Amino acid sequence: MFRKMLPFTICQPPSIQLNTGIQCCFTDGYLLLNSCVSPHNSLCLQTLDTKDLKILKVSANGQTAKFALGAKHSYKGSPLEITLPLELSRGQHVIVEIEYETSPRASALQWLSPAQTAGKKQPYLFSQCQATHCRTLVPCQDTPSVKHTYYAQVSVPKELVALMSAVQDGQEPDPNDTSRVIYRFRQPVPMPSYLIALVVGALESRVIGPRSKVWSEKEYVDKAAFEFSETEMMLKTAESLAGPYVWGQYDLLILPPSFPYGGMENPCLTFVTPTLLAGDRSLSNVIAHEISHSWTGNLVTNKTWEHFWLNEGHTVYLERMIGRALESEQFRQFKAMGGWKELHESIERFGANNVLTNLVPSLQDVNPDDSFSSVPYEKGFALLYYLEELMGGPEVFMGFVKSYIQLFAYSSVTTQEWKDHLFTYFKDKVDLLNKVDWNAWMHTPGMPPVKPEYDTTLADACIALAQRWLKAKDADLVGFSEADIKQFSSHQLIEFLALLLVEDPLPLSHVKRMQEVHHFNSIANSEIRCRWLRLCVRAQWEEAVPLALKMAVDQGRMKFTRPLFRDVYNVAKFRDASVKAFKEHSATMHPVTATMVAKDLNVEHSTGL
Repeated sequence: MFRKMLPFTICQPPSIQLNTGIQCCFTDGYLLLNSCVSPHNSLCLQTLDTKDLKILKVSANGQTAKFALGAKHSYKGSPLEITLPLELSRGQHVIVEIEYETSPRASALQWLSPAQTAGKKQPYLFSQCQATHCRTLVPCQDTPSVKHTYYAQVSVPKELVALMSAVQDGQEPDPNDTSRVIYRFRQPVPMPSYLIALVVGALESRVIGPRSKVWSEKEYVDKAAFEFSETEMMLKTAESLAGPYVWGQYDLLILPPSFPYGGMENPCLTFVTPTLLAGDRSLSNVIAHEISHSWTGNLVTNKTWEHFWLNEGHTVYLERMIGRALESEQFRQFKAMGGWKELHESIERFGANNVLTNLVPSLQDVNPDDSFSSVPYEKGFALLYYLEELMGGPEVFMGFVKSYIQLFAYSSVTTQEWKDHLFTYFKDKVDLLNKVDWNAWMHTPGMPPVKPEYDTTLADACIALAQRWLKAKDADLVGFSEADIKQFSSHQLIEFLALLLVEDPLPLSHVKRMQEVHHFNSIANSEIRCRWLRLCVRAQWEEAVPLALKMAVDQGRMKFTRPLFRDVYNVAKFRDASVKAFKEHSATMHPVTATMVAKDLNVEHSTGL
């Protein structure tokens, strides 16, 4: 057995100072490594993933250990090979201590200057380790097939607060520096490396439930507490569907705008985009999604990134079952329709013959970041919904999902293991399961082989209005009025705009009239605003381009930033403006976001990824 104690310093870029940096001691729990084969009683060789780490010293049970870094791979980094200075017997515990420093260019970390924060006085640091960036923060087995517990203590300037994806375990003055404080953390539930998370900033919290706080800079904390006040109700609903919540605390952290995702399901501390703080509480489906990951993703995890759909497809399914319980079955169907359109857009962008649109793609020599799309989410959900209908409805199929969670809790699984359990659970319906075209669903690119028939009740008004706009001649535009969308919910506004986006661009006269009657430019809801601005850019409305680029750089959520940049870039006369805006702002973007946008715009860019 192998236990790592990792005292290290996180080195920040020279332009951002947290006094002398953040010092951490990260200790993960007992972690079984690959079996040692010692044919001649030779000493054991252990290998860990690293990238851009400066290894200073390694010891095992107090004895100096030899180590070497292997050849560097473009995105995998360098293997750290440690020769243990002692012979091992089966079951023996070894404490390996690795002293090291991270690189200022570590792709798991984003450093923000005070000017980039809401408070403008203190710097800010946050991590994002999914999929394979933890190795830039910690020497580890950076694969979801390995799970571990961990304990940590983090020393930071006393003006700042440190949080991790773990239960808080106290704090105390740093005995080595009176200007600093040490925060302690423990994570007793085994989890994969990509869920290790760290944030340091001028943070405050508010209690929003018996096991939940919301954290953010003080400028946003009260608004965040209001927006996410229904968190406990969602947790209880999820528990009624999937079983007990095992992680103890469920806190939310509202991150600065550059955070690249809608949310990240770090255990005990979900990271959330500030784009949700738009006065629209209906966007709580993001929180429902991240809560659902507490079971599907965190508790039961895909064994490799090829099986990512097991995480995301089941999480979307559970998220929509929460929506069904809190809203209605029609609401679940409505959200599923929107997801189908997102899937169609992703597959069109990748290309219908691109193997990355397989539900289970081969990622040999592919950086997992490059495969990120809505495919594992929505193609995965579509398969589960198809099986739900085949097996007897939502209550029946939710029974399978719950049994899947119970069987594979605390472990990592493959698609074949999931499928084997499906056939075992529905042993009396094997004939039906054998009729499923599994190869078409799992290993064939493009859209799913079966299109679900969703209930369109909530979408009918959206479809009708979208068709009016698509068929309207210039002379018909006077017939549109503010009353057309007066009864629409925000979800229906999103659906209406999404329907228009999958069609050929509207004439410029139409989007100008739409702005006159619906005033979309004044809507703060990010989901609506992004779709509206994309519609305007595609219609080649020049006045909308600065607004689209401003939204693309003011926040860094890739769901919005990438399509906004792409749409501006795809109009020839706006192309230079998109590239210019990216080059001016890329240094303040998250490394993952900057890398992906650079690829979208065919721009040379180096972030160290």
